[in-house]
Amino acid sequence: MLVVVLTLGVVSVLWADSKLQRIDALTDYPGRGGNTPGTVTLLVGTDSREGLTAEQQAQLSTGSESDAGGKRTDTMMLVYTPRGGDRTMLISLPRDLLVDIPGYGENKLNAAYTFGGPPLLAQTLEQQSGVRIDHYAEIGFGGFAGIVDAVGGVDICIDEPISDPLAGLDLAAGCQTLAGPQALGFVRTRYGFAEQDLQRVRNQRQFLGALMRKTLSPGNLLNPFTAVPLVNSASEAVTVDTGDHIWNLAMVMRRLSGDPLTVTAPHDGMASGSVGSYLVWGPTTTGFFDAVASGRTPGPEFLDTGP
Repeated sequence: MLVVVLTLGVVSVLWADSKLQRIDALTDYPGRGGNTPGTVTLLVGTDSREGLTAEQQAQLSTGSESDAGGKRTDTMMLVYTPRGGDRTMLISLPRDLLVDIPGYGENKLNAAYTFGGPPLLAQTLEQQSGVRIDHYAEIGFGGFAGIVDAVGGVDICIDEPISDPLAGLDLAAGCQTLAGPQALGFVRTRYGFAEQDLQRVRNQRQFLGALMRKTLSPGNLLNPFTAVPLVNSASEAVTVDTGDHIWNLAMVMRRLSGDPLTVTAPHDGMASGSVGSYLVWGPTTTGFFDAVASGRTPGPEFLDTGP
C-alpha cells in the first residue's frame, strides 16, 4: 500500500511539473556574473490577459490587452535565501527605479520587461545589481485570481478603506477574506496611496505571504477537493524558466509561508528626465545589493521594512 501511495505521489508531482509553462528566461550572455551565495528567485506578475474571455476581463476589471498597450509588469520581487540558514528575504523591486537596460540605455526597471520580456528583465537586474538569479516564475492576471479562488480566498487585514474603481476594488477597513477578483484589485491598486507604487509593493508582499500560508495549510494540502484544483490552477497559470520545476516553486512557497524579512529595495530620492519621474539608483541601492551579491543580509540602514 505504501508503495502505491508513494508512486501516486511521484506521478502527481511529475504531472503537475509537465503542465508548467516554460520560457528561456535566464539566458547566458557575455560577462554574466558568477553564482550569488544562497538562492535567488525572480518573481514577476504581469498584466497578461491570456486565456481570459471578455466577460472574465470585465469581472477582474483588467481592461483589454489592447488597452494596456502590450504585456507589462508592475510586480517584480526577489526571494533571496542566504547560505547558512539565515532568514529568507522577500525584496520588492520598485518599477520606477532607473536602470541601464542593455541595448536601450537608461529607463525605468519595468521597461526592460516591455522591451525584451523575461530574458532582458533578468539580464538588466543581474548587471545592475551584481546578483545572479537562479530561478524565475511569472503569473498573469487570470492565473493569480484563479489560485486565490482555488484556496478558498485569502484573509487580509487593512487599516484604512480602499476604493479604486479602475481596479474594481471597494474594501472596508478591517479583516476580511478576498476572493480572486478582489485580491487582484488589492495587489494592483496604487492611486489612492500617498506613496503610490511604494505602498502597492508593501501590499503585494503582505498578500503574497498570506497566500502562501493559506496555500500550504493542512486544510488545503491534505484535502483532495482543494489540493487537486489548486495544483491544477498553479501548474497551468505559472510560467517558469526552462531549467525550473514544480519542486523549485514548492521550495519558494515554503520559504515565503514562514517568516521572511520583507523589504523594498532602497533608492536615493526621486528625479525626473526623459523617462519622466523616476527613483534614483544611488549608493544606498548599490550598498543593499552588494550585500545580497556577496551572500549577506543587508544591514538595517538599508532596509525599508513593511508588512
